[in-house]
Amino acid sequence: MANLATEFLGIKSPNPFWLASAPPTDKAYNVVRAFQAGWGGVVWKTLGEDPPIVNVNGPRYGAVHGPDRRLLGFNNIELITDRPLEVNLREIKEVKRAWPDRALVVSLMVPCEERNWADILARVEETGADGVELNFGCPHGMSERGMGSAVGQVPEYIEMVARWCKAHTRMPVIVKLTPNITDIRYPARAAAKGGADAVSLINTVSSLMGVDLDRMAPVPTIDGKASHGGYCGPAVKPIALNMVAEIARDPATNGMPLSAIGGITTWRDAAEFMALGAGTVQVCTAAMTYGFRIVQEMIAGLSQWMDEKGYTSVSDFVGLAVPNVTDWQYLNLNYVTKARIDQELCIKCGRCHVVCEDTSHQAITRTVAGVRKFEVIDSECVGCNLCVSVCPVENCITMEALPPGATDPRTGLPVEAAYANWTTHPNNPMARVAAE
Repeated sequence: MANLATEFLGIKSPNPFWLASAPPTDKAYNVVRAFQAGWGGVVWKTLGEDPPIVNVNGPRYGAVHGPDRRLLGFNNIELITDRPLEVNLREIKEVKRAWPDRALVVSLMVPCEERNWADILARVEETGADGVELNFGCPHGMSERGMGSAVGQVPEYIEMVARWCKAHTRMPVIVKLTPNITDIRYPARAAAKGGADAVSLINTVSSLMGVDLDRMAPVPTIDGKASHGGYCGPAVKPIALNMVAEIARDPATNGMPLSAIGGITTWRDAAEFMALGAGTVQVCTAAMTYGFRIVQEMIAGLSQWMDEKGYTSVSDFVGLAVPNVTDWQYLNLNYVTKARIDQELCIKCGRCHVVCEDTSHQAITRTVAGVRKFEVIDSECVGCNLCVSVCPVENCITMEALPPGATDPRTGLPVEAAYANWTTHPNNPMARVAAE
């Protein structure tokens, strides 16, 4: 059986699935329920200085749904914890004592003065927590106060605060990065230069979820007004994957440990991030959508997949995909693929033909010998994969890699060659118009 036990910066957990710093980790009650459900660790919701933060007493969340009401993207305008610091510290200490085998990292955010960081680090250290995560990512509310992403967008500030924290605590220091920046490598490099032990990413993407056209105000609306919030959930996963990969393959960060965050909903999502170099993964939106027990599916799925692949520990596959991430200029331009349509699975909806005809390369016929049938014209197909992406039937259209020199069975010409006389070819819509 696969062993999911994880050691990240010396912090041990029974599996790599941690809850991210967010509403689900705001108090002992939630964290204990999470541990009972099987989560390997948590990052306690961000602590700040007393007096406590005051959150809005109205809608804090917004969502984007698919046609089936499945949640695609999630937005929140909630600030860091609004519970007293002493209460949080006491609960952290109690939970860590009761669950010594689980990872418990504490997220922190205070003003950018060394004494503020030194004070709160000393108080957190007394709880027995396993480490701290410096929240340099929150894009709303706190950033307007000179914290959160306001720090994370300035590499010099990241380096400075990371250095302060390493000087004032024995605990591992993780820097949480904001995606609201042009090149994620620069803040990661700054964290490394400041001595941080790891980085976690991504925090939420600054966003507005929509506009109520009756109230003429963005949503969620508080007494007729709205503010930008942080976007997360499945929709941000591609952004997060890219940013994790960029850091993982950056020589300047020298293999810095990574904790991945961003749209992780299934074991497969987690495995993808780990293949790109993440030692642990942090989850929030999936728990807020389906509840804490979703981790049981993640554990079972990852364990089964590892058994099938012959991986005995998570470290066996962490980072294996990183060497295959490259710059566009190094892609093989002689690699040729063509779309293939399974006629038995095809429901004759014609979507592949329409999108290829209108927006791509006119490489899919609509009729064959007077019969409604969709086939690929190899000599026009550039292998773009658009038809696969829009087909409503899974695996009906697939991409086939062709050997060099393969020929189009209709013309006998190399598949790479264009038609000799495109102006009169029946697949050219202007030629069809002229013929009609």
